[in-house]
Amino acid sequence: MRLCGSGSIWFCLSVGPGGWQTLLDHSLICASHVGQLGKCCFSGALLTCVFLFVLGLAPAALKLDLEEKLFGQHLATEVILKAVTGFRNNKNPKKPLTLSLHGWAGTGKNFVSQILAENLHSKGLKSNFVHLFVSTLHFPHEQKIKLYQDQLQKWIRGNVSACASSLFIFDEMDKLHPGVIDAIKPFLDYYEQVDGVSYRKAIFIFLSNAGGDLITKTALDFWRAGRKREDIQLKDLEPVLSVGVFNNKHSGLWHSGLIDRNLIDYFIPFLPLEYRHVKMCVRAEMRARGSAVDEDIVTKVTEEMTFFPKDEKIYSDKGCKTVQSRLDFH
Repeated sequence: MRLCGSGSIWFCLSVGPGGWQTLLDHSLICASHVGQLGKCCFSGALLTCVFLFVLGLAPAALKLDLEEKLFGQHLATEVILKAVTGFRNNKNPKKPLTLSLHGWAGTGKNFVSQILAENLHSKGLKSNFVHLFVSTLHFPHEQKIKLYQDQLQKWIRGNVSACASSLFIFDEMDKLHPGVIDAIKPFLDYYEQVDGVSYRKAIFIFLSNAGGDLITKTALDFWRAGRKREDIQLKDLEPVLSVGVFNNKHSGLWHSGLIDRNLIDYFIPFLPLEYRHVKMCVRAEMRARGSAVDEDIVTKVTEEMTFFPKDEKIYSDKGCKTVQSRLDFH
């Protein structure tokens, strides 16, 4: 694999049966400024990763996606945008970026990981450089923890060797057997290289329901005190989350060295969604289907959801998770 180009356009070239071929669908736009977002090229068995230098364009697109598609999550929007763009703009990061996303189901954690994948790699979750691990699928058996640890190290080492800016997403961290995730601790630490491989430009994202009760309690405290949810700051939740998850036996991060060694850069809370946020989700889903927004249907679908606590009925107990299926009936 080699690169050649003309002007501001660079093309990925690879050796194929017919000689050198230009991979136009992976052409890379270069700029003279220093903002980094990973773009990867893939052809047959030959794989490499180069960086796309763009200032403003990619961060602006990510900002727009988060602000227009993610509802009721001012903390997640702000922290993720700053963390990811800051990391990619850093030409020499000292460690991989590691984010731990927490909150009840349906609050947007998986959706955010999809948005990030699409903004970091052109094919999103389908990219060869985005890797999704689901605890109940990939690591189901407690008696095989050592095997999973070995496999995980090999998978991550191989993929980062191929593409330095690989994205790894670990879903259902609250269902992961404690100890499995500690296998990747050396890759998340402040090492320049581990066995000849640098992991410093990779991104790791953990998704977990653990801590949802702590997040809800804080949100309720603010509501009962007459304060806006937008007044909740990261400092109100992050310390509680890190300690709570570390001490939660039903968390894949229970007594984890990742927390003990401060290798997780941000614990990001996803707040429980209110009635108005569920309506936003319904409208967005109708637009995504190419349908005109019918406010009567929006209200009907939202009112079919159940809300808690029992007396106040403020938050949707499933977030926006069942909006799509419920909309099918209208």
